[in-house]
Amino acid sequence: MGRAEARRAQRRAAKSGGIRRLFTWRKLLGTALGVILLGMGAFAVLYMVVDVPEGNPEMELQANVYKYADGSLLARTGEVNREVVSLAEVPKEVQDTFVAAENKSFYEDHGVDFKGTARGLLNTLSGKGKQGGSTITQQYVKNYYLDQDQTVTRKLKELVISLKLDQKKTKKEILAGYINTSYFGRGAWGIQAAAQAYYGVDAKDLNVSQGAYLAALLQAPSQYDWAVAGPNGKRLVKARWAYTLDNMVEEGWLDAGKRQGLKFPVPHDPKPLNGTAGQKGYIVEAARKAVLEQTGLTENQFDRGGWTITVNIDKKKQQQLEKSVEAKLLDKLDTKKRKLDQDVQAGAVSVDPKTGAVVALYGGRGQNVHWTSNATRSDFQPASTFKPVILAAALDEESKTQDGERITANTRYDGTSKRPVVGSDIPFNPENEDDQNYGQITVQDAMNKSVNSVFAQMGVDVGMDEVMKTAGKLGMDVEGLKATPAMTLGSMGASPMEMAGVYATFDNHGKEVTPQLVKSAVHQGDAPLDLPDAIGDQVISRQAADSVTSVLTGVVDDGTARGVRNAEGLAKREIAGKTGTSDDNKSAWFTGYTPDLVTSVGLFGEAAFDRTGDDGKKIHKTAQVTLQGAGGGGRVNGGGFPAEIWADYMGHSVGKARKFDLDTDMGAAVSPPPVSHSPSPSTSPSDDPSPSHSPSTSPSSESPPASESPQSSPPASPSGGASSEPPPSPSNRPDPDPSSSVELPDLSGNKRPDNSDDNDDR
Repeated sequence: MGRAEARRAQRRAAKSGGIRRLFTWRKLLGTALGVILLGMGAFAVLYMVVDVPEGNPEMELQANVYKYADGSLLARTGEVNREVVSLAEVPKEVQDTFVAAENKSFYEDHGVDFKGTARGLLNTLSGKGKQGGSTITQQYVKNYYLDQDQTVTRKLKELVISLKLDQKKTKKEILAGYINTSYFGRGAWGIQAAAQAYYGVDAKDLNVSQGAYLAALLQAPSQYDWAVAGPNGKRLVKARWAYTLDNMVEEGWLDAGKRQGLKFPVPHDPKPLNGTAGQKGYIVEAARKAVLEQTGLTENQFDRGGWTITVNIDKKKQQQLEKSVEAKLLDKLDTKKRKLDQDVQAGAVSVDPKTGAVVALYGGRGQNVHWTSNATRSDFQPASTFKPVILAAALDEESKTQDGERITANTRYDGTSKRPVVGSDIPFNPENEDDQNYGQITVQDAMNKSVNSVFAQMGVDVGMDEVMKTAGKLGMDVEGLKATPAMTLGSMGASPMEMAGVYATFDNHGKEVTPQLVKSAVHQGDAPLDLPDAIGDQVISRQAADSVTSVLTGVVDDGTARGVRNAEGLAKREIAGKTGTSDDNKSAWFTGYTPDLVTSVGLFGEAAFDRTGDDGKKIHKTAQVTLQGAGGGGRVNGGGFPAEIWADYMGHSVGKARKFDLDTDMGAAVSPPPVSHSPSPSTSPSDDPSPSHSPSTSPSSESPPASESPQSSPPASPSGGASSEPPPSPSNRPDPDPSSSVELPDLSGNKRPDNSDDNDDR
């Protein structure tokens, strides 16, 4: 070896010795311990600094779920398809599938998988992306308390919060939070929404095989959705499903024999979320409004979700009501050829008079076409459907005519068209339909024929303040309305919902019935909402209510609603009701009832148009228009489309035929037996039973005038032309079969006070 080589060898030896002196095992160990201690110190500081934060507000969002009376799903609404359920509502075997799939040591660990977290941190630092290894607690923390960012800071926070949360909450609380905040694909957040989205059942009805599939989904919801997965995705999810079940057997959570018998549960094809198409939107909106009124919540608070609202809607009756409107109205309209037919709006409400439950509701052609619900709107006049309210006030108050005689169904009034009302501070001379004169006519016949002049006089005889007071007691919204004679023609406003309640109160023997759409409402984690009673106090006497019912049977048997009798299933039924057609034929109504069901149907004329505002922008407006000519016919009366819809619906919806149980002495709701006619007043004035004579409470021996025809009209007396003398029967027929049906009253209303003195009523 030369000198040069020796020098090089010495330098290599010196260098090697320096390195060894620099990196001795003691120094390396000391450095490692220092790093560990520094890390522990840093983690200790982090542990003290980082606290469990408030939950992510977005994870608090849920759907509001609406159900039919039988518990089946009506609709889901809200920004997020999530319905939180308690762990008790999830079968234990299904709970275990999530633990077996994600974190077998869940019940023993302290909320953290340090190896998995370290692996995740290294992968994040090296840019390899997301890797598994997190516990159920860590995944819950990421979902509910943090976000999905893949950063070192977020992962360290996740570690600390998971440790603290494991000490703060029970394992059951953490598992419940995890399965309620996880995303399962198909727009479903949480196990309840997932159970519905994939298998069409509630979480409580899942079996272990279905639970294992949902647990497997969490690894890759989009890739593992059977409906869209490719061959590889299907292979992977089946393997994950099997892995989950095998882990359950290994942990002793599932019997091995049962495991062998399980088959892969292919999920259903995706379906659109249950929204608010058709009548659902009107039902949901009415139920939502009812809950808001009862709770005082703002719309934003309510729309955060978590409500389960069950409505009283009977699914079969609801479907039948929709079919009846379709068959008896919509199919007869031609919106392409007749512009007027586009303006026809229908609304209907059906109520159980014993419970107040709204069992069916029709709000219009759908909220995407017509937002306002015709079932609850109160801007159209109820017209002659208000006449029974006047009679109810007279009977309940034991009112008398201006001659001092008690008003009953047999009281006779002057039915002359345009006859000035006697005793009114405001001049009023209403016209009958077609300006027809009826002469002396009983209250019963006046109800059957819907004679305006008779009920205008009766309203003044009773006192319009008393009439409106009775209307309020029966459930009509009359606050702030001035009691004028024009109100006797139903010139205020009312909705089908409102009028169904009025007639349900008659049907319920005078005990107030407030139609109630919501059966129950509960917010997640709270006690059920305390709902008001639908059945209230006795607001008018039973005798008064039952007498009104008796009189209203005549409208069907011998009046403007005789056509109802022709409907299938109604020939032998007892029915009471009233038709109504408002001023200028802008609304037409029929509201009627059997002993078990009340239904109000209204038809409204409403035209939509755009006009340009002062700022140049278009404004969408609506206006009330006539129904005259709708469907290619002439006048639209309450005995037409509304009665036809009512009869078709009721004929298919009422149960066993029952008779009205009436406490009344007003007979069978038909005209009294015929009395022989005397010569006309013009030839025998002395035989003319002038209204100025004192009316008799018993049948009079005086012969009624021959001028009972519509064209003869004796002059009105100061008494208003009222008499209790029984008139001849126009029909000259015996009382009908007591089991026969009765007409139903029609409903509608316009809240604007309107001196509509020419209402047409049929």
